[in-house]
Amino acid sequence: MADPAKNHLSLSGIPSGVGIARGAKSAGLLTVAVNGEDVVMQANRDVTFAAGDQVAFVRVGRLWVALCRTGTGTVIEPPDVPKPPSPKPTQILGSRTFLPVETRSRQGSRWRTDNDDVYQGQYAGNGNHIGAAFYGNAPRSLAGVTVISAKIQVRRRAAGGQAAAQATTMRLVTEKTRPSGAPTLTSTTAGPNLRWGATDTVSVPNSWAQAMVDGTAGGLALYDADGSPYVILEGRARYSSSFALSIIWRR
Repeated sequence: MADPAKNHLSLSGIPSGVGIARGAKSAGLLTVAVNGEDVVMQANRDVTFAAGDQVAFVRVGRLWVALCRTGTGTVIEPPDVPKPPSPKPTQILGSRTFLPVETRSRQGSRWRTDNDDVYQGQYAGNGNHIGAAFYGNAPRSLAGVTVISAKIQVRRRAAGGQAAAQATTMRLVTEKTRPSGAPTLTSTTAGPNLRWGATDTVSVPNSWAQAMVDGTAGGLALYDADGSPYVILEGRARYSSSFALSIIWRR
């Protein structure tokens, strides 16, 4: 056991006090925990010490002396306080708006070239429309984020079909840019429901926007297999914010 005169200098200013015995005395010496440090002391030969006893001690110069046990019983030292769990990493929230690289409508077996408006339905038997907006690869710039909401900005043209609000059907498009043939339409949801000249912000399913971010989808479309109602939404040439897709995300 260590020399009782060779104890930590950090405890040199303590003249007396109470510590906790680390075990029984041996060869007249006793190790006592004082302020979290083990101190080897001379032990009173007439006292039996046991681990956990409260021990009264005095210090004479560099010599420490364990005098007696105090208290009513063995003291159990508290276990080391566990470190708190690491805080969760701070979530980053953001938003970004993507303009389509093109708005265009396919009527029957051809893409319209007279304008870039987004049509749904058919008029006078001239062929059913698929109106589409393509976003290119821009949404891929958010790869790795989780989409928490998405919306598009639309405005109905003051022409075509009934002037009153008309319900449309929105579809998810696989292609990122206009294909030579018909676009590939997948999921379906309710689309804009607008009167002539009205502007609105319409929700897009989070999973659709996530698919664009992940690269498995590339656009949106209006399409009703029945060809009704006949509705025209303004394309980018008439309305610069046509089908602007705003995504709120977290990382």
